[in-house]
Amino acid sequence: MSDKKTIAVFFGGRSPEHDVSIVTGLQVLKALDPSRFDAFAVYITTDGQWYVGEELHERDNFLPTREMKKRLSNVTLDTRSTGNKKGVLISKQKSLFGGGKIVKEFDVAIPAFHGLFGEDGNIQGLFEVAGVPYTGMRTRASSVTMSKALAKDVMNLLKIPTLPYALIKRPQDGGYHIAVDKIEELLDGLVYPVCVKPCHLGSSIGVAKGNSAEEVQACLPAIFKYDSAAIVEPFVSNLVEYNVAVSALGGVVKTSAIERPKNTEELLDFKQKYLSGEGGKSGRKIPGQSSEGMLSLTRELNPQLDPKAEENIRSWAIALFEKLDGSGAPRIDFVSDSVTEEIWMNEVNPCPGSFGYFLWEAADDPVLFMDMLSSLIDEAIELNRQSALSADPVPVDAYLFKRTT
Repeated sequence: MSDKKTIAVFFGGRSPEHDVSIVTGLQVLKALDPSRFDAFAVYITTDGQWYVGEELHERDNFLPTREMKKRLSNVTLDTRSTGNKKGVLISKQKSLFGGGKIVKEFDVAIPAFHGLFGEDGNIQGLFEVAGVPYTGMRTRASSVTMSKALAKDVMNLLKIPTLPYALIKRPQDGGYHIAVDKIEELLDGLVYPVCVKPCHLGSSIGVAKGNSAEEVQACLPAIFKYDSAAIVEPFVSNLVEYNVAVSALGGVVKTSAIERPKNTEELLDFKQKYLSGEGGKSGRKIPGQSSEGMLSLTRELNPQLDPKAEENIRSWAIALFEKLDGSGAPRIDFVSDSVTEEIWMNEVNPCPGSFGYFLWEAADDPVLFMDMLSSLIDEAIELNRQSALSADPVPVDAYLFKRTT
C-alpha cells in the first residue's frame, strides 16, 4: 500500500483575484513532490461552484467552458465528521437514497486563493469546521491580515512604524457615492496627496493617488465595486518597496530573502504586475514549476540595504508573525521614502502570489518550492493534530443532558 498523502489544491474563487489564484494553484500542483503526494485540483468558479476533474490541471482549459463543466464533477465539502481525519468531497447532485455520493477524499487541503472568500479566513473556517488539515495562516490570522486596517492596528499595538490611515466604508444603501464634505471629515489629519486602495484586496487592484477630496471621491466607485471599504494613507514620495516572507517551518521562525520590486510608475497596476514581460513569462524556471504570474514582475532580490534597515524589516516581520501565532509563509510588505530613508510596514499577504517561493529560494538558507510545499503540508498536519478535540468535547461538569454512549 502507498504511504502517499492525497492533497487537494483549492483555487479560483469568488474574488477579483480569481485569475491570479488559478496561476498560483496550477503552480502548486506542478511543484508538489510526486514521491510523497498525489494531488488534484479543486476549482471554484467566480460564482462559487466547486469542480474536480483531470482537465483542471491544464492552464489551457481555463476558464472552463459550459461544455467542459459537463465533463467535470460538481462537488462540495462534507462537513460532517468522518472520524478518519480526511476531507471528503461529495457530489452536489443527490443520489437515489438522498445523500451526495463521495467523489474524492484527501488528507490535506492547500488553499491557493488570493483575496476575498479564500485568503481572508472564510475557507479556513470551513476547513476547521470539517476538521480538515490545511496549509497557511489560521482562520483568525487570515481574517486580521486581509484587512489592511486591522493589520495596521496590530502593527501600532506592537509599535511597528506604519503609515496613519483613514477608512471609508461603502454606503449602507449599496451605492458608491460619498459626499466631499464627508470625505474631508473622514480624512481629517491626513495631508494630500494620499494613496487610496481597497481595504481587503491585493494585486494592486484599485490603487490610486488622490490630490484632493474630490479626487478621492472619484476613486471610490471603482473600489466599492470590489470591496466594502477603502483605506486612505499618506502618499509616500520617492517610493521604494521591500517585501519579505516569514515562516516557522521546521519549528524555527525565519525570514526569506528581501525583494525590492522595480516599478516604473508611481504605483503598479494589476496588469503590469501579472502580465508584464515577453509573453507574460520570465526566463527563470525550476523543475515542476511554471515561470509565470508573480515571476513576471521585475524585482531585485537581496538588495543592498543599510544593516539597521534590514534588521528592522526582518525583526518587525517576525514580531508581527509571532503576535498572530503565525503559520504558513505570509509575505509582509514595507514602503520606504528613499530620500528620508524612513520605512513603514504596509500590509500582510497571508497567501502571496506563487506562495512567494522565489523569496525562499534566494534566502541565506535556500528552500526549493517543492521542499517548501512539503514543509507546509507537514505543518498543516501537525497544527490539525494540536487543535483536535475529543468526539465529545463537553466537560463532564458542563453536562446538561444524559449521554447514552
